[in-house]
Amino acid sequence: MLSSSKIQCPNNLLNLAKIKGPLNAGIISAGNDLAMKSAYEATKMSLIKPIFIGDKKEIENVASIIKWDISPYEIIDEKDNDNTALHGGKIASENKAQILIKGNIHTDILMRAMLKKDLNFIGSRRLSHLWHMTIKSNDKPLFITDGALNVAPRIEVKMHILRNVVDFASKVGIKKPKVAVLSGTEDPIESLPSSIEAEKITELARNENIPATVYGPLAFDNAVSLKAAEIKKIHNEVAGRADVILVPNLETGNSLVKMMIYFMGACAAGIVVGGKVPVVVTSRADDEVSRLASIAAAIVATNK
Repeated sequence: MLSSSKIQCPNNLLNLAKIKGPLNAGIISAGNDLAMKSAYEATKMSLIKPIFIGDKKEIENVASIIKWDISPYEIIDEKDNDNTALHGGKIASENKAQILIKGNIHTDILMRAMLKKDLNFIGSRRLSHLWHMTIKSNDKPLFITDGALNVAPRIEVKMHILRNVVDFASKVGIKKPKVAVLSGTEDPIESLPSSIEAEKITELARNENIPATVYGPLAFDNAVSLKAAEIKKIHNEVAGRADVILVPNLETGNSLVKMMIYFMGACAAGIVVGGKVPVVVTSRADDEVSRLASIAAAIVATNK
């Protein structure tokens, strides 16, 4: 059942990133094989100018192994892995880096550092994670959010997540995305709290004039399949045509994305948005192609 298809990097992200790049990219805890390889590819494509953060000897050793001359680039020597995130937040707050890239560091340590007030990394919005999902290189993307950062967000947090993904979709060229607020049913029922929340989010999005077409609750089949929506007689602009899946909790989003990766061979470009700069946050199991796509997504997400 597992897919054997080769993962393909989406052309739309690469092309948009090339227009904006190269941007200064802080690579946090950079002394890691996969992180260095994807950064090397992004550098060769003129997407980024790397600033390496971590143990200098480890970084230079990995660079030597992959035959990358990194002498033109800055290395911030930090042997305490947990402190590399603080250096990343600092160079972002000082406008020395336009994106940050997660290397060999746990996501919770990285994001906890970004929340420190003295870094001024957080603005008026809540940080949220989104995935730009494609199968073939020329596919129209499906965005899934938030399946990596906000565990069980309240309605007000979900509105931040919604605004963040709508902003990103517009930068990818989808000016008024169709957003399905996911639940296990298309009818709001008290026994399924996510369906009640989905109905409220739909109303709030309409009242706040968010530049998107938002509808919920919708089950996954009704969100992405016109046939399923027709059979169930669900008629609205989002049903069967969703650009964005706004999930009820982290487990749902994470499971959806992992199923697409492992069963369908999808490319998952994952970034955290809503802060001073976009942050590339990938799984430690992600391959080089998905990491490169995530770097491209972060570049596209910038305000440059």
